[in-house]
Amino acid sequence: MATSMVCLVALCLVSPLLLAGAVVGNPGYGGLFPQFYDHSCPKAKEMVHSIVAQAVARETRMAASLVRLHFHDCFVKGCDASVLLDNSTNIISEKGSNPNKNSLRGFEVVDQIKAALEAACPGTVSCADILALAARDSTILVGGPFWDVPLGRRDSLGASIQGSNQGIPAPNNTLPTIITKFKRLGLNVVDVVALSGGHTIGLSRCTSFRQRLYNQSGNGLADGTLDVSYAAQLRQGCPRSGGDDNLFPLDIVSSTKFDNYYFKNILAGRGLLSSDEVLLTKSAETAALVKAYANDVHLFFQHFAQSMVNMGNITPLTGSQGEIRKNCRRLNNFH
Repeated sequence: MATSMVCLVALCLVSPLLLAGAVVGNPGYGGLFPQFYDHSCPKAKEMVHSIVAQAVARETRMAASLVRLHFHDCFVKGCDASVLLDNSTNIISEKGSNPNKNSLRGFEVVDQIKAALEAACPGTVSCADILALAARDSTILVGGPFWDVPLGRRDSLGASIQGSNQGIPAPNNTLPTIITKFKRLGLNVVDVVALSGGHTIGLSRCTSFRQRLYNQSGNGLADGTLDVSYAAQLRQGCPRSGGDDNLFPLDIVSSTKFDNYYFKNILAGRGLLSSDEVLLTKSAETAALVKAYANDVHLFFQHFAQSMVNMGNITPLTGSQGEIRKNCRRLNNFH
């Protein structure tokens, strides 16, 4: 049964409809299309790529940080750059929310991109589109797949710290909660597992997985699904108390390379976060996907690329909605 389930899911997932390049490049895709700036700012994509490449060359971790920034933007009010707004008279910044505080980063890279684009094409390229392009370029720069980024998003006129606290999937959420948070945004179980694969790069803080090492179920015991030697290794740098901000690779094998070792690690009981491990242990459907991606890096890459397009299409502001911010950290009518 388990084997047939894997084959069934894997076959279903490579259907031409899901992976059709036409879907990605279709001008009707939520009103966004990859050629949006071809006339108004023809060098926009090139400029974003150049600055992201410099940033990732300075610090490989920045690739993961920029992918996460786009994710944390899209899951709150849609992909509208609300996550970039600083505190002001009328705005409580999402940067202070539980998922973002002391961990979300990459803002200075976005500032640098925005300054370059404003110099070249004033008031043209949105901060929301910068986040979408920077996430794609970051993925490519560390060995991941390419996808055409549909463009044409505009920037929000507000932020939602409540949405950030409640809507972003957390490391200790149950699998049904995580799936619900995706589904309410129009994403599905394939998107859950494929986008979780973004954890093939980057680092996580001790505070995000400590409960797995010491008290997973309230009984004072470590998580039984965690490989014993891996757990012992983690405890050395993540004590019962203190060390909250100590950093650990989400993918213990190749944390600076975008590959499918994240899924292979989960199969070996070496997924770092509870939200990683439950993909294998709590659902036959998600487990089949974990196994399919562990076995076939090309399948993972195809699905990750499509799921990033799907996520990037969450309720964008288009047309005359919102604005094109001159400075990504504040509204144009900032006082």
